[in-house]
Amino acid sequence: MIEEISSQLAILGHPQRISVFRMLMRRFPDAVPAGELAVELNIKASTLSNYLNALQRSGLVTQERSGTSLLYSVDMKNVQQMLDFLVLDCCRGRPDICMPFHQGNDTMTDRKFNVLFLCVGNSARSIFAESLLRELGGERFNVYSAGTQPTSELNPFAMQVLKDKGHDTSVLRSKHMSEFAAEGAPEMDFVFTVCNQAANEECPAWEGQPISGHWGMVDPVKATGTDAEKSLAFQNAYGALQRRIQAFTSLPVESLDRIALQSAVDDIGRESFEDQK
Repeated sequence: MIEEISSQLAILGHPQRISVFRMLMRRFPDAVPAGELAVELNIKASTLSNYLNALQRSGLVTQERSGTSLLYSVDMKNVQQMLDFLVLDCCRGRPDICMPFHQGNDTMTDRKFNVLFLCVGNSARSIFAESLLRELGGERFNVYSAGTQPTSELNPFAMQVLKDKGHDTSVLRSKHMSEFAAEGAPEMDFVFTVCNQAANEECPAWEGQPISGHWGMVDPVKATGTDAEKSLAFQNAYGALQRRIQAFTSLPVESLDRIALQSAVDDIGRESFEDQK
């Protein structure tokens, strides 16, 4: 065990290898194409291949093939084993040392929970998610959305879909995620990224260590063709998010511990990723 953990830590000791690992952790449970990793991290393909091979040999990363693409994802079981060794074995689970990192089995308190949805532009996908959760679980959740690079206005196709579905759009506006990292901002219980680019980007360390989830999906804003074809792309995005929000609102948030909640959120993301493959 010690030899295996030592090898894994040695692999992660390289600054660019840990950058690759960190990106895959942010995108969990997705499997990410090697080409996307290379572009996002500005690493040559041949160099990235060496880093990924080393991470695979250590057991921290797995590889799968989809058509002509090689996809990579974190092996969470082995990662958790490594972290448990460090926190619970080496530190003996001492709360004065480990509690900032080890969440334990505490259940969420019986109150309204704060939820933040993030995407890049905050003009469509995160706005859909905000509107859906406000309607489907508004009595249990305070819902917000923001962008890493927000646009000045909401997408007109997205707004039309929401109006057609009967949502109140008067409360919606495009805003930067820094608004929710500022002093006095509500402390988040859940933070979800609903696009891959937002998950790839640097995000603030949210106060209170919220449960995080990645529910990446195709950006309808990038749809081309006729207005009818573009509208269909937004309808599909709305439907996909509706299924995820319905799954989330069905969770007994008040009675599940943090570990079980994180696992359930990851499962929703995993099912979403499988739907898109």
